[in-house]
This record gives sequence, structure tokens and C-alpha cells, in this order.
Amino acid sequence: MLGRFDVMINPKSAPAGATKVRYFILFMCFVGISINYLDRANMSVALPFIDSELGLNLTNTEKGLILGAFFWAYDGMMLLAGWITDKLGARKTFSLAAVWWSVFTALTPLAYSFWTFFAVRFALGAGEAPAYPSATKAASRWFPKSERAFATAVIDSGSRVGTVLALPIVTAIIAVATWHYSFIILGAVGIIWAFFWYVTYRDPTEHERANDLERRYIIENGGRTVENDDPEAAKIKWVDLFRYRTIWGMMIGFFCLNFVIYFFLTWFPSYLKTARGLNLAELGLYGMLPGLSAVVTAWIAGALADRAIRNGANVTTVRKIIMVGGMLGGAAILPASLTQSLYMALFFLAISYSSLAIAATGIWSLPADVAPSSRHVASIGGIQNFASNIAGIISPLLFGFLLDMFGGSYTPSFMMAAGMALVGAFSYAFIVGRAEPLPVLPPRS
Repeated sequence: MLGRFDVMINPKSAPAGATKVRYFILFMCFVGISINYLDRANMSVALPFIDSELGLNLTNTEKGLILGAFFWAYDGMMLLAGWITDKLGARKTFSLAAVWWSVFTALTPLAYSFWTFFAVRFALGAGEAPAYPSATKAASRWFPKSERAFATAVIDSGSRVGTVLALPIVTAIIAVATWHYSFIILGAVGIIWAFFWYVTYRDPTEHERANDLERRYIIENGGRTVENDDPEAAKIKWVDLFRYRTIWGMMIGFFCLNFVIYFFLTWFPSYLKTARGLNLAELGLYGMLPGLSAVVTAWIAGALADRAIRNGANVTTVRKIIMVGGMLGGAAILPASLTQSLYMALFFLAISYSSLAIAATGIWSLPADVAPSSRHVASIGGIQNFASNIAGIISPLLFGFLLDMFGGSYTPSFMMAAGMALVGAFSYAFIVGRAEPLPVLPPRS
């Protein structure tokens, strides 16, 4: 229980004397997501070395199946992962998930054939599914509405930081030792992180290092905790979340966002090499620019959104400007294919990726904004992430299909991606409702 207070809480900022434990929690979430993406990107870098050393003679189709095995399990487990996180809490779920995916990362060197590599990647994907729902739930507990966009931007940037760092880290380990150690070392890092997360994470009301001023500031300004739950809303069943139009709008919008983003995670290096003629050294240099731009701009956008809310701006208005504007900016991928200049193409691609990252700060703030109670935050995060990762399965396939159909031209693929970005903007503008807790619906007839 919270004690008595003689200091009035200013909703615009934390009161003097309040602890800042929430920023340590944010740092831990960022590191956890970064490790999560390092481990999933590890195979993409190491696979050519594995194939060469073991003499597997894998076809491109078999390589694609090994890399894709992760996403089938990851997306298949996502709905369950959100539900489990709401039941067990972020502390237990994130720790168990990190141990699971780290163990299977470390076990990867024991694989020796197509099917054993497929199996270990499938298991890795299943274990990584609870990461985003757990981080989202932790942020919803620890950050009020006026700080949630920046916190979300930092957490989500872990995905880009982990992906960008995978190439230099994994190649450095392989150069010094062998590909086996890239999996063993990163698996060990994940287990160490899981230990520290389990030891240090607690909800605000239970954390011994957080004082009452910080707890009250969080609870009274929109932190999603049991203390400010509506008892009737807390009874809403998981399956009934699909009765809300806003949930479906979030699923459609996030699907469209990831449809475009997965170009940067899959076909982007091939685009720079084949369509722009870059060599390996140039690929490593220029290939990092859109991702780094996305990290910086998302952090700035999150901070500005939070400032606007602290200054009295309507939360729904701020979220929609961020999400709709970001999705519209994502359509800048189209002019990248129409310009002859490499630098102009990189400029437009950086705008596209950065805009989508900005939109994601609002998208990952929404589960905490619209959840009927604190017991639904991770479930909603898992639901929208499930829809988004269906795009991760479909998007690379359609990009490849259109490339084959149009003789290697990226313009039709970029037109398709730009169209998806516009559909996503429409969904967030007109299907998703207000950024406030969803109301209790009448019982089904």
C-alpha cells in the first residue's frame, strides 16, 4: 500500500525527490530486445559459413526455409505469449523466454543437417515470442501516459540496434574463433541478462528502490497497474478483445507497417547490391544508414510526443498524428525506386524507415492506452504483433515474386509497399478509436 503524501503530484513532470527506477527498467527492456534481435539475426550472418564448413550444400530454398522457420514459430506463439505474459507478469515471462531462446541459440552448433537447423530455429522463434509483450507490459506498469511514447521508442529501437549490430559482432566472433562461438557467446549473454532481469525487475508497488513519490506519479498519471483498474473491465475475457473495432484496426495497421519494414530486414541488402551495384564494403557502410536514422528519429519523435501530452495535448490526437503521419511517410519508399541517384534513393529509404519507426512509437504505446485493464496490456500487444508478423511471412515472398515477374525491377514491389503504407494510415485514422481504455461491452446474446 502507498503511504500518505504531503506533496502534490504535478501531472506534467515527476515531483522533486521522486526516484527514477523506471529508467533502469527501460534500459533493461532495451537491452533485452536488442539481445533478442541479435540472436534471431545471428543465423542470417553465420549461415554461409555453416553451409561451407559442414558441406551441407543447401539450396537457396532450403536456406530460406531455415531462416523462415523462426517466423512460423514466432508468430504462431505470439497470441499465447501475450496471454501468458498477462497471467504470469513481465518478470517471470521475460526471464523464462530469454532463458528459452538463449539455450536454443547456444545449442545451434549441435545441429548437423537441414532438419536439425530447421528444428533449432523453430524452437528459437517460439521462445522469442514473449519478448515484446513482456517489454510492453513492463513499460505500461512503469511509465505514465506523458512518458510512454519515448519509453516505447527506446524499447522498439532495440530491434533495430540488435539487427544493425549483428553483422559486425557475429562476423568479428567468426573471424576470431568459429561460427560455433557466435551462438555460444550470444546464448550465454542472453542467460546472463535473464538472471539480472529476474533479480532486478518488480512492479512499481513492489520495487524496493522506487519511493512513494515515483509510485504515485506513475499510478496517478496513467500507469497501468492493478491499483487503477476498473474491476468490471478486468473481467473481460481474452477472446472478447476481438469484439472491439479498435483492436482490428490495430491489427490491420501494424500488418501494413511491418509489410514495409520487412523489406529493410530481408531484401534491402540485395536491393543495394543488385539494383544499385554496391560492393561488400559499400554495402556495410550505406546499409546501416536507414536503420540508424530510424533509431534517432524515433527517439526524438517519442520525446516530442511526450512533451506535447505533458503540455496538455490530447493523447488521442498525439497518437494519431504520430501513427498516421508515420505511415504516410513510409510511402516514401516508392520514389526511392524512381530516382537514378544512389544518394537520393538512400534519402527516400531513410525517410521511409524513419517514418515507420516513428509510427511504431505510437503503435506500441496503444496497448497500454486502450487496454480495458492492466491485465490486458500484453494480450493486446501480442494480438497486434501476431498480425504484424503475418506480414513478415508474406512480404518477402511477394517482393520476390514481383521481382521475378518484372525482370528484377523493384518499382512494382515498392509501389505495393507504398500502397500498404497508405492502407495502414487509413486504418489508424478511421478504424482505430480513441487512445483510452476500451469500454466494457454488453454480454454476447
